[in-house]
Amino acid sequence: MIDPTAEIHPSAVVQEGATIGPGARIGPFCLVGAEAVIGARTHLKSHVVVTGWTEIGEDCEIFPFASIGEVPQDKKFGGERTRLIVGHRNRIREGVTMNTGTEGGGGITRVGDDGLFLTGSHVAHDAQIGNNVVLVNHAAIGGHCIIGDEVIVGGLSGIHQFVRIGRGAIIGAVTMVPHDVIPYGLVQGPRGGLDGLNLVGLKRKGVGREDITALRAAFQALAQGDGAFQDRARRLGDSDEGQSDYVQEVIAFVTAGSDRSFLTPG
Repeated sequence: MIDPTAEIHPSAVVQEGATIGPGARIGPFCLVGAEAVIGARTHLKSHVVVTGWTEIGEDCEIFPFASIGEVPQDKKFGGERTRLIVGHRNRIREGVTMNTGTEGGGGITRVGDDGLFLTGSHVAHDAQIGNNVVLVNHAAIGGHCIIGDEVIVGGLSGIHQFVRIGRGAIIGAVTMVPHDVIPYGLVQGPRGGLDGLNLVGLKRKGVGREDITALRAAFQALAQGDGAFQDRARRLGDSDEGQSDYVQEVIAFVTAGSDRSFLTPG
């Protein structure tokens, strides 16, 4: 179904069965597949491919040569019918790739709202991407990753499959991240190391001084305490710092189940 207020360039190909929302614009030489849904006021600039069982939300802007909703880059994929769901107000720049899920990974790749995905960045099958996430040029998110809200991944960085990155963390450029990253963590270096907290991001967000002080003390306790990393995190809950909601978020993240180990403070 194509809304009568949508604008479709004569050179674009919109396959029968596609849904194009009110005020959407499909630019020259775009391809919209039969199972694709394009939300209201979303703009495909030119040479954009949206295929597969894919839903794009409202007010998104997708730049030339992005490929959204193609099948997973996974040798285990057997042609099963899986989905990609992209939220609202995302800006998806040139050459970005986002793939549908796999049956073994739950069947859905999901991207939240208000993200910025810069040139050549990649979201692999079954990844779960939060809101206000920034992937800088040619950053790659592996399959089954969980990326929290407000995460920034620097250019040319790679996130290993099944890794979780907590809310508000920042990953430096040219960094490989093989293990989970705590909320508000700062990771940098060729083989990512947890080097501190994303203090700049916390201050920009308006987090109060008491919470930042509690997070810094909690980070030191995680870095220098006795016992395993998870044990140190559990003990934080009984400390003065543990009364901070931000520290509680870190504790919950560390003590939750995970398929990977953690990046720990050096």
